[in-house]
Amino acid sequence: MKNLFLMRHGKSSWELNVSDQDRALLQRGITDAQLVGEELKSKNVKIDRVFTSPANRAFHTCMICLRALNYPLENCSVDVDLYDFSGEKVFEFIQNLDDKLDNVLIFGHNHTFTYLANTLGDKHIDNVPTSGLVHIKFNEDTWANVSKGSTIQTIFPKQLRV
Repeated sequence: MKNLFLMRHGKSSWELNVSDQDRALLQRGITDAQLVGEELKSKNVKIDRVFTSPANRAFHTCMICLRALNYPLENCSVDVDLYDFSGEKVFEFIQNLDDKLDNVLIFGHNHTFTYLANTLGDKHIDNVPTSGLVHIKFNEDTWANVSKGSTIQTIFPKQLRV
């Protein structure tokens, strides 16, 4: 049994004249990442390993969420293949995960995460919003064999704001 958690980076800023990889989070992105992290923590989910895109907005979202989860930072890795917008590199990354890992959380980007959520999960999602999380469970023992799983839950910031 494999569990994949996909979390899109928080709302980012277009105000500064920086490269796409260097774009920062807006305050809403910071707040939403915290909300989703706290909600995930309340579900008592076990995470074996975390991976994040090197883009500033994804990495920052990851750090905020991991602090909310009290997750050890040494179990988090940055991987350039996760800076992907088509989904091909991320899907290949998933299929090459170590089979000792059963529960993996990945931080990255759209359109990749909406594409993967719809390709790998069994519920249609129009768009994974910023700071949105999708949990997909696979009845497989190896990551190389994951293809179609069950969408267990979505945690979207809009559902958590009061």
